[in-house]
Amino acid sequence: MTPKDAAAPHEVSEATGFRTTKLPNRVYEAELYRLHGELGKLQTWIKETGSRVVVVFEGRDAAGKGGTIKRITEYLSPRAARIAALPAPTEREKTQWYFQRYIEHLPAAGEMVLFDRSWYNRAGVEKVMGFCTPEQHQRFLRQCPIFEHMLIDDGIHLRKYWFSVSDEVQLERFRKRLHDPLRQWKLSPIDLESITRWEDFSRAKDEMMVHTDTPLAPWHHVASDSKKQARLNMIHHLLSSLPYDSDLDEHPKVELPKRLPSTGYQRPPIAVSKYVPDWASTLVADPSDPSAPID
Repeated sequence: MTPKDAAAPHEVSEATGFRTTKLPNRVYEAELYRLHGELGKLQTWIKETGSRVVVVFEGRDAAGKGGTIKRITEYLSPRAARIAALPAPTEREKTQWYFQRYIEHLPAAGEMVLFDRSWYNRAGVEKVMGFCTPEQHQRFLRQCPIFEHMLIDDGIHLRKYWFSVSDEVQLERFRKRLHDPLRQWKLSPIDLESITRWEDFSRAKDEMMVHTDTPLAPWHHVASDSKKQARLNMIHHLLSSLPYDSDLDEHPKVELPKRLPSTGYQRPPIAVSKYVPDWASTLVADPSDPSAPID
């Protein structure tokens, strides 16, 4: 019986209607491994055809965008698949045309760029937090479809994903970050504001969708109450939306060359080099030491 044939437990949120599936780890890891292989083939296609791919990741804070981006790029070349996560604009950038600082991060031939948040900041956090004027916000809503049309008209493959998370799950993830020293950096003042301004962000998102969910550059929503489910669904959709050859061998067959015979060259002694101290060995008891504890 395959994982598709097996009955999987499902849960549906009463608040959002999201349907989440409790994926067994073995099923998740196996499918993610397969998708990583397909992403390698996608990378080969992008490089060989000189294609340009832009993937926009937007959504609520703690919706799982970063984790999905990490899985996509995990085994890809950083020279072919880049992440663009721009900080707050400088004083100079604030005086530029709004889209200007994003343009320099667009891909050249043979590249894919994943925007971890993008020009849509203006329709979301900038709108809600008052970082832009109402006139700037309305100008963005008018110009954005034209800007994206220009990208597509120039041959760029543009994909836009909105990660949706319910308020209950978002709050639960914030609480985990609060007590996890490895994730506390993810709790920015904006993240905390998103808790008290849930409806404001919802209203801004809905208005944004009315203007920017176009036939040429549609939004694709990713239900992300289950991070594993969201990652698999998003990566599978991205692959299915691009015309790469799934039957393509990711890499040509390679044979390792034989080492050439030694010419008698003598290397300097190890003692002349400064090596990093062997900290790792201090974490394990020496088995020759009679006083060492026995596991």
